Amino acid sequence: MTTTGHKITIEQGTDPVRVTHQGQIVAESSRPLLLHETGYPVRYYLPPQDVRTDLLTPSETHTYCPFKGTASYWSLPEAADRVWAYPDPKPEVAQIKDHYCFYEVEAL
Repeated sequence: MTTTGHKITIEQGTDPVRVTHQGQIVAESSRPLLLHETGYPVRYYLPPQDVRTDLLTPSETHTYCPFKGTASYWSLPEAADRVWAYPDPKPEVAQIKDHYCFYEVEAL
C-alpha cells in the first residue's frame, strides 16, 4: 500500500522472535508478520496463539492511524500501553487483524 509517499508492506516472517517482560516470556513466535512502514522501524505482529494474553490487561487507550485504522492497547505489569492490535484494520492491512504488536521484540 502506498499513499502520497507513505508506504506499508507486510511480509510473513519465519525467523523466531520473543518478547519478555520482567524476566517472563510474554510472547514467542516463529511466524510473525513484519510490517514495514515509512518513517518507522519494522514492527512484528504476532498471532494471538503465540502471545500470553493472560498477562495482558486491556487499556482504555485507542489511537487512530489513517493507514491502518484504530488500535486497541493492553498493558503489562508496571508497563502501560506496551501492546497494541488492530481488531478491525483497514482492508489494505487486513493481515494484521487481531495480531499483537509489542514495543520491544527480540529477534532470536
